[in-house]
Amino acid sequence: MTDQPRTDDRSTSDQPATDRPDIDQSAADQPATDDQSATDDQPAAARRTVPSRRALLGWGGAGLALGAAAGGGAAAALGNSGDDTQPVADSGAAVPFYGAHQAGISTAVQDRLHFAAFDVTTDDRDELIALLKEWTKAAARMTQGHAVGGGAVGGLAEAPPDDTGEALGLKPSRLTLTFGVGPSLFKDKKGKDRFGLAGRRPEALVDLPVFPGDNLDAARSGGDLCVQACADDPQVAVHAIRNLARIGMGKVAIRWSQLGFGKTSSTTPDAQTPRNMMGFKDGTRNIAGTDSAALDKHVWVGAKAGPEWLVGGSYLVARRIRMHIETWDRTSLKEQEDVFGRTKGEGAPIGKPRERDEPLLKAMLPTAHVRLAHPDSNGGVRILRRGYSFTDGTDGLGRLDAGLFFLAYQRDVRQGFIPVQQKLARNDALNEYIQHVGSALFAVPPGVRGADDWWGRALFT
Repeated sequence: MTDQPRTDDRSTSDQPATDRPDIDQSAADQPATDDQSATDDQPAAARRTVPSRRALLGWGGAGLALGAAAGGGAAAALGNSGDDTQPVADSGAAVPFYGAHQAGISTAVQDRLHFAAFDVTTDDRDELIALLKEWTKAAARMTQGHAVGGGAVGGLAEAPPDDTGEALGLKPSRLTLTFGVGPSLFKDKKGKDRFGLAGRRPEALVDLPVFPGDNLDAARSGGDLCVQACADDPQVAVHAIRNLARIGMGKVAIRWSQLGFGKTSSTTPDAQTPRNMMGFKDGTRNIAGTDSAALDKHVWVGAKAGPEWLVGGSYLVARRIRMHIETWDRTSLKEQEDVFGRTKGEGAPIGKPRERDEPLLKAMLPTAHVRLAHPDSNGGVRILRRGYSFTDGTDGLGRLDAGLFFLAYQRDVRQGFIPVQQKLARNDALNEYIQHVGSALFAVPPGVRGADDWWGRALFT
């Protein structure tokens, strides 16, 4: 079922997909690697000119880490298809849930995000395992456009329904749900091994260092578990996280969450490169979701690179990066272009005419973002970026609380994000206009293979 509105019919929702192309791969946002993104294409039929209620929902909060939705309000959040006024996701098909890798990594990047980090509140290992099984079953149904369990209506009138119901009648909207585990699941802050997992913590699942310039909010950092919900309809993404949180009540609690709009990176390099909140194209050379060789080399954990339970998985860095929008908006065009190392209009590397021309790094200032983040400046290191813009209202001084919710997947952060971010934090001219205020790292297990499999099974068994 790919194009049908979600329903309470349970006849086909839990069947594994028989074949799963590289639809489980998506672009992530990199700490500051402008030269690693492609672009995402959006079907014209999925765009509209007049914002619907669901379309507006996603504007309240999102993500950004160095490139998000182009500064343009509704135009950044919605497409434009002339007289077409259908809801954003009316053409949204279903992405297969089952496969070798989790969907939502190399999958073509969707328009909206709802990311949630959870604290596990139970100390009972069996309770946690039972929850992960229930979460997996619910995720498989929701990604295919079905309601959770018995649905939102038609059940016992005296009992709460199994599904919250706000996604009834909506299509799957390319919903993907991507699950990860944080360092604190293996040992808590006091060193306690709550679930007998301490000996199974991957060496690469390190505690991220505090980088120069970081101003991290503990309330927006860390987490035992995470779920990344991406969809073309914000209400579908919010519905998914809401139902997982409801199912987990008493066993987990949301530690922090982030809404995102206006993807800032893409895994489809033949499409137009998205722009960030600073107005610049971001992610011109991201890893493509169809580039199996690059994914194997830079994204997926191989048999020799990690514990057996994580082979086929990845590591996810999540960083909330606030942009000093008002300061940036008063900066000259020349300085803006020097900061990035690209032209603002075409997105071409300094000294070159076209966006996808090979950058001449020496033509840029030593502090230019592209020059510092380029793989040639970092021993060939690449990460798959999948970030989103966010706007969360204003602060107490009337300044826009906006920026990039940076999401980046890689096979080892010790060779990827950490050394690149250390260089950027010390030298990037962009630091005058941004600040990292939230941070988390998660190990993302491989995909769910069938209806009898579940998120994290290999870790617990």
